Amino acid sequence: MASRAHIADKEDMIPQTALRRLRAVVAAVLTAACSTLSWAMAGDSALAAPAAGDAHIVIDEVYGGGGNAGAPYTNDFVELFNPTARNVDLGGWTLRYYSASGNLGNSCTLTGTLAPAGYFLVQEAAGAGAGEALPTSEATCPASLSASKGTVELADASGSTIDLVGYGATKRFEGAAAAPALGNTTAAQRVDHRDTDQNGADFTAVAPAPHAGSSGSPSGPDSPTPPAVTDTPIAAIQGSGDSSPLVGRQVTTVGVVTADYPTGGFNGFYLQTPGTGNTEKKPGDASDGVFVYGSSIASDVRTGDCYRISGTVSEFNGLTELNDPKVMATLSCAPVTPVKLADFPGSDAAKEAYEGMLVAPQGDYTITNNYALNQFGQLGLAVGDSPLRQATDVVRPGTAAQAYESDNLTRLMTLDDGSSWNYLTNSAAQNSPLPYLSQETPRRTGSHVQFTEPVILDYRYGWNFQPTGQVVGAHSSFVPISSQDTRDEHVPAVGGEVKLGSFNVLNYFPDLGQDEPGCTAYTDRTGVPISAKDCTVRGAYSPAAFADQQTKIVSAIDTLDVDVLALQEIENPAQVGWSGHGRDAAVADLVAALNKAAGTTRWAYLPSPAEVPAGEDVIRPAFIYNPATISPVGASSILTSSAFDNARNPLAQEFTVTRSGLSFVAIDNHFKSKGSGVDDGTGQGLANTDRVAQAKALTSWATSTFADKPVFLLGDFNSYSREDPVETIEKAGFTSLIPQADTSYQYSGRMGSLDHVFGNARAAALVNAGAHWHINADESIAMEYDRRNENVTDFFAPGPFRSSDHDPSVVGLVTSNASAVPPASSAAPHSPSSSPSQAEQLPGSPAASANPATPLAHSTPVPTRTAADHRAGAGLPFTGGEGGAAVASALAMAALAAFGARRRSR
Repeated sequence: MASRAHIADKEDMIPQTALRRLRAVVAAVLTAACSTLSWAMAGDSALAAPAAGDAHIVIDEVYGGGGNAGAPYTNDFVELFNPTARNVDLGGWTLRYYSASGNLGNSCTLTGTLAPAGYFLVQEAAGAGAGEALPTSEATCPASLSASKGTVELADASGSTIDLVGYGATKRFEGAAAAPALGNTTAAQRVDHRDTDQNGADFTAVAPAPHAGSSGSPSGPDSPTPPAVTDTPIAAIQGSGDSSPLVGRQVTTVGVVTADYPTGGFNGFYLQTPGTGNTEKKPGDASDGVFVYGSSIASDVRTGDCYRISGTVSEFNGLTELNDPKVMATLSCAPVTPVKLADFPGSDAAKEAYEGMLVAPQGDYTITNNYALNQFGQLGLAVGDSPLRQATDVVRPGTAAQAYESDNLTRLMTLDDGSSWNYLTNSAAQNSPLPYLSQETPRRTGSHVQFTEPVILDYRYGWNFQPTGQVVGAHSSFVPISSQDTRDEHVPAVGGEVKLGSFNVLNYFPDLGQDEPGCTAYTDRTGVPISAKDCTVRGAYSPAAFADQQTKIVSAIDTLDVDVLALQEIENPAQVGWSGHGRDAAVADLVAALNKAAGTTRWAYLPSPAEVPAGEDVIRPAFIYNPATISPVGASSILTSSAFDNARNPLAQEFTVTRSGLSFVAIDNHFKSKGSGVDDGTGQGLANTDRVAQAKALTSWATSTFADKPVFLLGDFNSYSREDPVETIEKAGFTSLIPQADTSYQYSGRMGSLDHVFGNARAAALVNAGAHWHINADESIAMEYDRRNENVTDFFAPGPFRSSDHDPSVVGLVTSNASAVPPASSAAPHSPSSSPSQAEQLPGSPAASANPATPLAHSTPVPTRTAADHRAGAGLPFTGGEGGAAVASALAMAALAAFGARRRSR
């Protein structure tokens, strides 16, 4: 992530509307990043609190300054509120107060019933006597609350935590931060009764305002008088800017319900002015739709019906809302027509004109991001017939890449699922079918999408197309799209008599997490361990999980059917100190599994050389081959340059084709990742200078050691096609043997190639064709072995799809006419594609649109990539540009955060 100063340098270069959105997005990302730590601090009882978005009794206000100097009230108090549509029996419930250090100060048992939209006032201890008496309370407890810091917890009759509020410098709180510190004249008051499990965001420090019983009327000194209620058009509520001019005002308006979300955490519905939707809007126009937030009322309205609603106008993280709504009357009014979006509203201002309105997107969209589908039920869509590309996979870093990424952002939209559920943490969500996805509808990146139903255009930590109800499962009636299935079980036909391949096998570790002392695990929704977490080993935790992983890897390699295969991310057991296994044990295990599946000796592995570098990584490059068609020539060799001290050392081997007698050299590579190291400010990820040094060392070694041989450089180079490391390799006389438009990796909703096959002039003369086989990068991560049973739907299938996160590469070699290979002296340096044409550079141009709909994106397995990195989607967004300050870093961070950060749950 860029430093705070780095982001600040960009602010004056970003349009103010976009900047407001970016700030909200970055705040959401930081909140999400911190929440896990805060929950860990909160203790076991806090962890039992209901998931965000579930309607439940909330602690609505906490005041601990009662009776102190200047206090308006004589007593401390805690106020509860019922946001549900049912009476709640509080019999046997307890209210507990903890000191800032976490010690229990008092526990009080409650009695009584709390009505819907009602309050329950608990009077606590009195201070020295200043202030007026509280209104009549429903319960009295002797706890003496701290005026500035502490924690209040509400538990039901079973002892389960229902809500918890920490304020000030306390150890126990919900979310990323505690509620504000308080004083003698301030209370912690919940904003609009909403509970997102983020105390710091849900509460503000205001003058105490205890409510009298279930009447809902504030009582005591300076009780506010409700403002007069008047009819107001929705367009006047929205206004022409990016926030409402009526924030804080109580209004009454009339509209048709266009979408309703009584489940899934949104707890509200969309209302649109009757008779609107017949004409498109332009930037600066006011929207005719608005979100009405109210957990109980969402169950009482019906889509298509017309209502008069009163409520208070607010802005919630960029979305205009009516809060505390009341249905005033049911009217007969003109229906709403979805606005046909013939032209995609690319700018913030263009989208703002439709915020909260029913729209019907027209034409083709393409899935460009499905990573968050597994967590938030979201799909990233690109307008047009191609997914978004990593800028530096198409154009050189710097101003060209910045312009390219800026254009990307004008084509991007998220299709949401009508809920705020996090399917990785919310138990209700985990036990509900994941939206949109199934083996029959894999929702692969590059797949074309058409809208079959209208959607709401809204803003929830980013712009979204929102279905008109919560999407539950792949075949929900609220699914608003159809999409093609682009899976192809056939390996690309590259021709030739011999095939050379490369495959990153996603931390293939026969040594298991369960056998490593102290190793913990990522678990499925039932607590069953799946993959290793923060361990020396990085793959499967259990035999069952490893069997799933191995089945998919074997299926992919068997179907790939090449003669020589370079592997990356296969275990180096010699560096797993506790296992006692030799360096070749993992690759031998894989070959044994492959041969067992084949029923014959189809594969052999290349033994390690006599001398290997000291201090290697726990993953390494390795070769396997078909002994019926290929023979190794001599022993393999490993490049021991210091340039690879933070990466995997390249592995070289000469092979002879049995039938023709032709020999060639293959060098297997896995360069330093983009996930750690120094940022050189060029927009190519971290450790770019390290990868450049590795490219120089590799090409120098290859050309000097194997000068008279066809030489292939292949593997995971962690560098996109227009970045410095690839340029360095090409300038040294090596040609890329797979078309640039053919991508192999997805990151942050952008497609690009980190996996390459290069050849010197003698090698290139042997090549018939090269391609990536698109079985992995396009697939949802939910299909991966280590995501099995995270959701009630079992997405696991034993075939090759999502066997890894990288697509394998394959090159066909014509070896029958060895005399056609040019002499070494003809190996003139190859110009790295010179400058791409304007058509190549601009997304949506004819040349770009003709690219195969395949994925690749910004990425990075770490130099020592761990399972945790993979689980978290480790990688970097586009960072910076040539010559210093560049807007691209902030823009790409916004795109990533807006898509996946998410998300309010209420």
